[in-house]
Amino acid sequence: MTWMISNPELTQQELLNAESLFALGNGYIGVRGNFEEGYGDAMSTIRGTYLNAFHDVIEIPYGEKLFAFPDTQQKLVNNIDAQTIMIYLGDEQVPFRLDQGTITAYERRLHMDKGFSERVVQWKSPGGKEVRFVFRRLVSFRHRELFAIHVRIEPVNYNGPVTIVSTLNGKVKNYTNPKDPRVGAGHAERMTVVDTGVKDSYGWVVDETMSSRLRASCVTSHRLDTEADVRLDASPEQGLITYTAAFTLTEAVSLTKYNVYTDSMRHGDHITDTGAELQEGLAGLSFDDLVAEQTKYLNDYWKSADVIIRNDDKLQEGIRFNLFQLLQSAGRDKHSNIAAKGLSGEGYEGHYFWDTEIYMFPVFLMTQPDIARQLLLYRYSTLEQARDRAREMGHKKGALFPWRTIAGTECSSFFPSGTAQYHISADIAYSYIQYYLAEQDQDFLLKYGAEVLIETARLWAEIGHYYGGAFHIDEVTGPDEYTCCVNNNYYTNVMAKHNLKWAAKSVSILKAFNEAAAAELLQRLGVTEEEVSAWEKAAAAMLLPYDETLGINPQDDTFLRKAVWDFENTPKENYPLLLHYHPLTIYRYQVCKQADTVLAHFLLEDEQDLETIRRSYDYYEGITTHDSSLSSCIFSIMASKIGNMDKAYDYFIETARLDLDNTHGNTKDGLHMANMGGTWMSIVYGFAGMRLKESGLSLSPAIPKDWEQYAFRLTFRGRLINVRIKNDGVMLELVEGDAIEVKLYEETVVLEAGKPIERQLAAALSGK
Repeated sequence: MTWMISNPELTQQELLNAESLFALGNGYIGVRGNFEEGYGDAMSTIRGTYLNAFHDVIEIPYGEKLFAFPDTQQKLVNNIDAQTIMIYLGDEQVPFRLDQGTITAYERRLHMDKGFSERVVQWKSPGGKEVRFVFRRLVSFRHRELFAIHVRIEPVNYNGPVTIVSTLNGKVKNYTNPKDPRVGAGHAERMTVVDTGVKDSYGWVVDETMSSRLRASCVTSHRLDTEADVRLDASPEQGLITYTAAFTLTEAVSLTKYNVYTDSMRHGDHITDTGAELQEGLAGLSFDDLVAEQTKYLNDYWKSADVIIRNDDKLQEGIRFNLFQLLQSAGRDKHSNIAAKGLSGEGYEGHYFWDTEIYMFPVFLMTQPDIARQLLLYRYSTLEQARDRAREMGHKKGALFPWRTIAGTECSSFFPSGTAQYHISADIAYSYIQYYLAEQDQDFLLKYGAEVLIETARLWAEIGHYYGGAFHIDEVTGPDEYTCCVNNNYYTNVMAKHNLKWAAKSVSILKAFNEAAAAELLQRLGVTEEEVSAWEKAAAAMLLPYDETLGINPQDDTFLRKAVWDFENTPKENYPLLLHYHPLTIYRYQVCKQADTVLAHFLLEDEQDLETIRRSYDYYEGITTHDSSLSSCIFSIMASKIGNMDKAYDYFIETARLDLDNTHGNTKDGLHMANMGGTWMSIVYGFAGMRLKESGLSLSPAIPKDWEQYAFRLTFRGRLINVRIKNDGVMLELVEGDAIEVKLYEETVVLEAGKPIERQLAAALSGK
C-alpha cells in the first residue's frame, strides 16, 4: 500500500490540495490533478498544464525604481488545456460532474511504482442512469512530449446512448492571488491562440506568449474501442478543438486521448509538424503499453532511489511520494531546472532558486547522477547572463547568478531578500564541487565546472575587501530572509571561502589532468597565477564571525546586538511572520525564518569544532520560526550530528508528510520541492550521517528509537551501494561496480561484490 497515495475527499479545500498531490510530470510536462469534467461553477479550481521553462516576460512595476533593479521577469505560463472530457448519458442535458446527479462510490489513487493516477467513480445521473467511470492518466517518462488520458465507461443499470465531448482549449489563464507574495499577483492571461486545425484524426492548437513570443503546440488524437459517430471540429475564434463521439453503451467502452506538446524553444519553428510526427510514433501503443513502459522506467529509478522504513507505513508513503514528485519535476535539458513548486502548481511563478542546488540536487547526485549533471548544465547555460548581472551590479569580473529566474536573468524585484542573497553563486559552486567529489569527472570539470568555479570566485574577490587583516563581505543577505543586508553573514562568508579555495584547487586539478587544455581554458578566461593566489589568500583570511561569550558563530556582525523577537506574545495566526509584519519590523529583531548558520554548519562542518556547532544549534533553535519549508530538515540533520536523535526525529516528522498533510496550508499552490529533497537528506545525511568530502564517502549511522530498520541506496563513482541500518547493526553492500573504499564511522572499509560489511551500531549516536 505504501506505493500508492489515495484520497477519497471531495470537499473544496481537499480537491484543491489534491490537484497538487495528484499532479503528474516528467521534467518537461506537468499536469495538475484536475478532474477531466471539472467541478462545476460553484467550486474553484486551479486548472493547469505547464511546460518546464516555457515562460512569458512581464514588466515589473515599481513605485520607485533605482539603478539595476530588473525591468522584467519571466513567468511560467499555464499552457494549452488538454484535460477536458465531458460525458453525457442519453438525452440528459447535464454531463457527468460532481455538482450533478449523485456519486455512489469514489476512489482516487496515485501509483508511484507505475507512474499513473487513477480515479474510479460510480455515478447516478439526475435521471437515474448509473454508470461506473475509470479515469487513468500519465505523463510519459519514455515519450517526453506525451500526456495521455484513458477513460473506461462501464454500465451499471444503464444501457443506451452516450456522447463524449473531448476538447483541446488554447484560451487559458494563470492563477493569481494578490494577497500572497508567494503566488503571482497579476498577469493572468499571457497566451494567445495563433492557430487551430484538424487533419485526418489529429487536431491541434498553437499558442504564443504575449511578450517572449515563445510558441507551444498540442496535437491531440483519440482512440475509441467501439463503433461510434465521430466528429473532429476546429473553432478558431474560440481557440478550441472538439472531438465528439456518440455510441450506444451495452458493455464497457474505452477512450484513450493522446496529447503531444511541443514548443519553439526545444523543437524549432515547425512545432505542429513535429507533434504530428510524434503522434505517428505512438500509433502502435495502447494505454496499457504506456503503463508498462512507465513501470519499467520507474523500476530502474526505484532501484537506486528507494528508501525503506520498516513498521511505519505513513512515513514510508511520505518518503516515496516525495521522491516520486522530485523525479517528476527535474528538468532534463539546458533550458530547464527544478522550480520551487516543481511542475505541480504556479507558486513562485515557476522560478528556480537556490533550492535546487542545496536541497534537491543532492538527491539526484547520490541516486541519479545523470540528472544531477543535467541540472548543472542548465546553470552553465546561464553563465553569460550571470556575468552580465555582475557587471550590472558594479563588478568588473565574476558571475552573479540570479536569486530567482527561469531564463537566466534576475526576476526578483525585492532586492533585500533577492539580489542581496549573493550566496546563491556560492551555492551553485558548491553543487559543482559536490558533483566532482562524487563522480571524479575531470572532463566535466574541464568543460564546465572550473569555469563556473572561477567566475563565482571572482565575484567574491570583487565584493569582498580586507579590513584589519581579515577578508570581509558586506551588505549581503544570508538564507535567513528575516535578516537582510548585513555585513559578514557567516553562511555567505564560509560558502565564499569554500568557493575561493576550490576555484584555485580546480586549476591545479586540471593542470594535472590535461595541461594543454587547462592552459587554453585559463587563457580564454584570462586567469593569471596572481589571481589564483589572491583567491587562496582571501579564503585563508575570510572572516568567520565568532562570539567568545556565547561560544557560537553569530549570524552576522550585528545579529547578537538586536533584541530577541517576542515569541511568547506572538499569536499563532501571525505565522508566517512575513504575511503579518513589515519587513523592517522583522529585520530589527533576532528572529530567523529558517536555518542559516545552522545550514552552514551542515554544509561545511569541518570549519568549526563540534562544541561550537552544538552551542550554535541550541542558540538558533530558540529563535527560528521555521516559516520556510526549507528549515526543519536542516535542524533534523544537525540534531543527528550533535547526537540528539529524539529532536532529529521530531524535525524529520515535520518534513516527511508536509504536503500530504498540508501542514503549511498552501499545498494547493504546488508542492514544496525543496522540503521533499530535505526529507531524503534528513534520513541519509541526518540519521545515516552520510558525508561526501575530498576523503571520499563516509557514514556514521544512527537510528530513531522507534524504528526497527531503514535502508537506502547510494550511487557513488559508478557503484551502487546498499545501506541498511537496524537496531543492532549496520550493513553495507556493493550491489554493482568495482570494489571501493568508504568510511564507516572512523573505519575505512573495502566494499566488494558479494561481501557485505556488517558492524555494530554506534550506541552513543543512537536513540538519544
